[in-house]
Amino acid sequence: MPDSRADIVPGAGTEAPPLIELDGACQVFHVKGKDLPAVSDVSLAVGEGEVLCLVGESGSGKTTTARLAAGLAAPTSGAVRYRGQDLQAMSRQDRRSYRRDVQYIHQDPYASLNPIRSVRSTLSIPLRRHGLARTRAEVDATVDELLTRVDLTPPESYREKFPHQLSGGQRQRISVARGLTLNPKLLIADESTSMLDVSIRVSLLNMLTRLRKEEGVAFIYITHDLALAKYFAWEGRTAVMYLGRIVEAGPTPQVINNPQHPYTKALLEAVPEPDPDLVREPDPAAGLRSAEIPSLAHLPEGCSFHPRCPLAEDRCRQAVPQLLTAPGAAAQEVACTVITDDAGAGREGNSAASGSVAAPAAGGAP
Repeated sequence: MPDSRADIVPGAGTEAPPLIELDGACQVFHVKGKDLPAVSDVSLAVGEGEVLCLVGESGSGKTTTARLAAGLAAPTSGAVRYRGQDLQAMSRQDRRSYRRDVQYIHQDPYASLNPIRSVRSTLSIPLRRHGLARTRAEVDATVDELLTRVDLTPPESYREKFPHQLSGGQRQRISVARGLTLNPKLLIADESTSMLDVSIRVSLLNMLTRLRKEEGVAFIYITHDLALAKYFAWEGRTAVMYLGRIVEAGPTPQVINNPQHPYTKALLEAVPEPDPDLVREPDPAAGLRSAEIPSLAHLPEGCSFHPRCPLAEDRCRQAVPQLLTAPGAAAQEVACTVITDDAGAGREGNSAASGSVAAPAAGGAP
């Protein structure tokens, strides 16, 4: 199938629609008679070949947002579109094409791989299901190619192994290979390196970067670590989530070097910096008033971050802040009334971070 890839900037008035788009998506779970708003009014878009990192603490709604993008759950309200077409309105044939183009890499390879299936069996099922390989020779050739793409060589050494015979890094690479079986346009990686050692983590991220640059695969990468967002998505965008809402979004270098939202600053303050020349001066706006995360069943009135925010004012309890362009930061949006208001913007400017994080070296390394 011909594969025409073009650079698409979300919201920039491009001719073609984004590859995947969430428009005001909400997901409410009903648990024991209570409504839990896991995702609230999330709008984001990813174009072909782009990378978007979703960053936030556990429980911030990152995985639920990713499941909506992958079509694994239907939004309670709002819309999810693939190439401009609403998932809920797709025909069976269009849905089948979407399923091929969008693949999901689960966080835990111990749970996501069937323990009674060999590597060959795991990778051959989608190939046979979608008619990409029919004979045993075609299956073996394609499986060997997939294993080579994820740096499991020689492939014959891994083809007949079972998950319990592989290390954690090897299992995660098998999960990536399974996601690549159908030549997807978009890979959604949910904390896909969180269970790996640092050296293996870097190797896997380099492999995913190579897939993006050489084969044009787009990524939604979920992580709780802004250091990983910096490493993997320096040329892409980062969206920071808190209790189901996006509180800051923009090009990764701007979010890392010039964070606007107090929550983003707190996340950055938690990232250790081994190079003393790059250590920021302490930022009074980066501290948290409380380490306790509010419950989704009892969200605070107005801005849900105000009980922990060092900049909180009375007005923060009155209305939910909207995601607006940050003052003096083009292409960067922030959901904070104190910052986006004229008076608040002036005060926030006095507490801006005094240092910046250097751009990664070639190959994405920070």
